[in-house]
Amino acid sequence: MEEQRRAPGAGDRPCVRPPLKWAGGKRWLVPHLRPLWEAHRHRRLVEPFCGGLAVTLGLMPERALLNDINPHAINFYRWLQRGLTVTLPMVNDRECYYAYRERFNALIRAGEADSPEAAQCFYYLNRTGYNGLCRFNRQGGFNVPFGRYRTVGYQSEFSAYVAAFRGWEFITGDFERVPLAPDDFVYADPPYDVEFTSYAKEGFTWDDQVRLAEWLAKHPGPVVLSNQATERVVRLYTELGFTLRFLDAPRRISCNGDRAPAREVLATRRSA
Repeated sequence: MEEQRRAPGAGDRPCVRPPLKWAGGKRWLVPHLRPLWEAHRHRRLVEPFCGGLAVTLGLMPERALLNDINPHAINFYRWLQRGLTVTLPMVNDRECYYAYRERFNALIRAGEADSPEAAQCFYYLNRTGYNGLCRFNRQGGFNVPFGRYRTVGYQSEFSAYVAAFRGWEFITGDFERVPLAPDDFVYADPPYDVEFTSYAKEGFTWDDQVRLAEWLAKHPGPVVLSNQATERVVRLYTELGFTLRFLDAPRRISCNGDRAPAREVLATRRSA
């Protein structure tokens, strides 16, 4: 099985796929990031926006600090570290989906969003909801509608992730609260500089983009940033002394049906 392969440079860790669907996932970017990472494999990899884990699972560091503003994704990953088994019946059915969505939001309201049941609900909703989106309203309620899949592949047993996640720490909060060490290798993939940024109820504004860029520029260790190559993003990172490369990113989700490649910037700074 694929889950039992070994990842390159990962020692005895099994090679596992990202367990969640994630809009804007960066699996396609891993071949471009790997040459930048290999010279620093002895360092800790830090992702302030770890999202669907495509990059970290592609690079397979020995040590990682993985943060996301979405506490429900982080709760799911923490339970995977403990050997989560999904016992909820999972079917690709509209009525079932909205029942689980209601239960998930009830757990959030009851202060039980860090429970194993919440982790199981989140996984089911992620696999079954529309386009793998992860969207919350201003009250923190999950509001993604039912998906349009003919079939959905569900996984109930995640024991391989216990070994795959060994030595990794998962935290949740604003990126500026991530406790960086001076020699950390930081890869940051914030929400695109576009109008839709409702990945969390707090959103992600242009002021947050500037705050992130300035925070990254202060880090003495190596830094890599990816974002949509808007004029103001390019100008921001150029003025802060980053080296820029431009890539064509696959566009898998678009409200107007446009799936043309999106221009992406890869901004790097070497360690001081």
